[in-house]
Amino acid sequence: MRVKICGITNNEDAQAAVESGADALGFVFAKSPRQVTKELARDIIEQLPPFVSPVGVFVDERVDITKEVCNFCHIHTVQLHGKEDPLYLNDLEGYKIIKAFRINEEDDLKLLANYKSHAFLLDSYVKGVMGGTGVPFRWEIARQAHKYGTIILSGGLTPENVREAIYIVQPYAVDVSSGVESSPGKKDKALMKRFMVNAKI
Repeated sequence: MRVKICGITNNEDAQAAVESGADALGFVFAKSPRQVTKELARDIIEQLPPFVSPVGVFVDERVDITKEVCNFCHIHTVQLHGKEDPLYLNDLEGYKIIKAFRINEEDDLKLLANYKSHAFLLDSYVKGVMGGTGVPFRWEIARQAHKYGTIILSGGLTPENVREAIYIVQPYAVDVSSGVESSPGKKDKALMKRFMVNAKI
């Protein structure tokens, strides 16, 4: 199972995530307790070892700014966590694209059919919050999403529930942020290790 740890805000947490076995690290460039500057992100990314992928997380950002930030930071995978329309993705040719959707009910999955992305990230719907809520949704819904493409499961995952979530959904990867934090934007080394042990089974 591939694991992305999102909301990395400092090099210490990045290195601890890598040591715990993370396959990808997420850097949030949108308004959030976990937001980072492009300068900080580049500094952290430059110190990552090979085979650990940095992912840039954006929310309804202008395409030219998204590209500029990614080029500056040497990021090749873009996670779109806002209300970006399908045409927006066409302007990001050359990047791997993860389109995130906040899921509340099964009908929400129908939107996925309109998008051509390399993967879909399914997160929990919490009114007014775009991600990192720590709230899970009904995983049985996510299981129905495989017909639309590659699925990354997110939303309220913790060391305690990730194994069950993987069993139910059988996703390509899982994505965790608040579930391995001691406080917003600060990762907990022990929680990350426990998460990995239970996810990579």
